Amino acid sequence: MTDTIPDQPLGHTAPDGALAGLRVLDLGTVYAAPLCAMFLGDFGAEVIKVEHPTGDPARTHGASKAGQGLWWKVIARNKRTMTLDLSTTTGQELLLELVEAVDVVIENFRPGVMERWGLGPETMLERNPGLVMLRVTGFGQTGPKAQQRAFGTLAEAMSGFAHMTGPKDGPPTLPPFGLADGVAALAGTSATLMALRHRDRTGAGQVIDLSLLEPLLAILGPGPTAYDQLGVVPSRSGNRSTNNAPRNTYLTRDDRWVVVSASAASVARRVMTLVGRPDFTEQPWFDSARERVLRADVLDAAVAQWIKERDLDTVEREFARVGAALAPVYDVAQMMADPQVRGSADRSGSSVWPGVPAVGEPGFSE
Repeated sequence: MTDTIPDQPLGHTAPDGALAGLRVLDLGTVYAAPLCAMFLGDFGAEVIKVEHPTGDPARTHGASKAGQGLWWKVIARNKRTMTLDLSTTTGQELLLELVEAVDVVIENFRPGVMERWGLGPETMLERNPGLVMLRVTGFGQTGPKAQQRAFGTLAEAMSGFAHMTGPKDGPPTLPPFGLADGVAALAGTSATLMALRHRDRTGAGQVIDLSLLEPLLAILGPGPTAYDQLGVVPSRSGNRSTNNAPRNTYLTRDDRWVVVSASAASVARRVMTLVGRPDFTEQPWFDSARERVLRADVLDAAVAQWIKERDLDTVEREFARVGAALAPVYDVAQMMADPQVRGSADRSGSSVWPGVPAVGEPGFSE
């Protein structure tokens, strides 16, 4: 069966990447599962994208050029595609033949669907005992919500993220992009690599049960612990932080938004001295981040007034001079023009973005 998989990967897969020689079957749709396969492909894995004959829905999401979805061009990079109808006997048999020739299978069907098709973990591991199978779902393979249809938006709501995000007196706020999917994809990539390490040591494959909800819980800070130990339920705080101050967005004289972060007391001292309030730094409470948060109103007022009286160039130059942390708020055009971002893209070998072929380059067809 190995001969049915083309020998040469297409696109921008790194032939000498850390994962060169690894073969991945991407059975996923839309975001989290395909993103995980994308990350593996970025580092040299050979990824075979298996689509239903109707095509992945992500092909039609978002902006397009020449009839092709640009988001699809990102998440399908470094992949070769084929179609199989896994609900048919022929499709199932062909997939199991492919399973014998790969190292990783990634899927995000609802729990029980793969088993109903005769493609569950036991069947796959019987055909390939060293296989790593990553299963991505909204809430996991078991539990009272396992069968509930879910997308990342639901995980962003249930994790506490939406409750924590937005103006203090405003509604809970959802991210304008697939946050839960992206975080789950990174967690799934890490889990897959650990499972492969386990296989290298023992020869045994593994099944990874990954939900969209759980990785978000892991990165949203100490909220569950603080609630368990103190009964604290944090409220929304806008662009302020409940952990340090000053930290906010501020508007310059030429109408550019900037952000300031002063997580360390030494940085907070530099900021307040720069904006003309060194007297704050002499107070006994200043070195405590918790105490500064209690006085965020007065700290913010001083920083906001100083920044409002100056243009962006001056604000950036002065913050850099004193060693304080500040950055402009970019839109996508400004972000892609930034020398630091462009330098990162150049190091990755892409003229647009790390791992993404530019229009006209191999891997982007019009």
